[in-house]
Amino acid sequence: MNTTTDRRVALVTGGSGGIGSAVVDRLTQDGCAVAIHYAGNSERAETAAASIRHAGGEAITVAGDVADEAAMAAAFDATEAAFGGVDVVVNTAGIMLLGPIATFDLAELDRMHRVNIRGTFVVSQLAANRLRSGGALINVSTSVTRTQLPTYGPYTASKAAVEGITLILARELRGRDITVNAVAPGPTATPLFLDGKDETAIANLAQAAPLERLGTPADAAEAIAFLAGPAGRWINGQVIFSNGGMA
Repeated sequence: MNTTTDRRVALVTGGSGGIGSAVVDRLTQDGCAVAIHYAGNSERAETAAASIRHAGGEAITVAGDVADEAAMAAAFDATEAAFGGVDVVVNTAGIMLLGPIATFDLAELDRMHRVNIRGTFVVSQLAANRLRSGGALINVSTSVTRTQLPTYGPYTASKAAVEGITLILARELRGRDITVNAVAPGPTATPLFLDGKDETAIANLAQAAPLERLGTPADAAEAIAFLAGPAGRWINGQVIFSNGGMA
């Protein structure tokens, strides 16, 4: 564990996005110092960091392509330089492109898998080598690995890989006191999810769960914060489905 201070340090990839920004807010509430990673939206990330600092918290921003190992090593370097180490890595960065498997554009498949698979692998590899004892890595999957909705095949393939990376890394880190888990949200009202869907499609997906609503970024953030904190230390090598009871 981090013995120099009770403050934990978290690096959140995609920290300026829908679920990512909710995770940043939630971990800040738990007293974490946060490094907010972004790939393109510097203004949103800088605004969030400034707001946290104004409220008395600790936050920096770090940039880079998650699939670029040099850029992400630099993000870890900057986090360690600012706060002394890294205790929590939350990997929310990802893209979702939908379409039937039979006609899906392979260039788009490569683009999505570069972010979702290679990006998760790069960040997980760095976390495996640089998280302090007592640390936690939380990757983000999707409940569609279980619900198998049409047109989600290419995206689900990438997230099934995320789950495989997560579950095996948890076993490989035996003896390090580092937990590795994934959270698999169901339909969640983020710009990534809502893009391209009409009101009927959104309403149908909202009714799919027994709780009869879409998830919110805060719902996913609560599960992630649990895994990142002291109450989640006995949860390891698991995929937590945060989806309101979808099958």
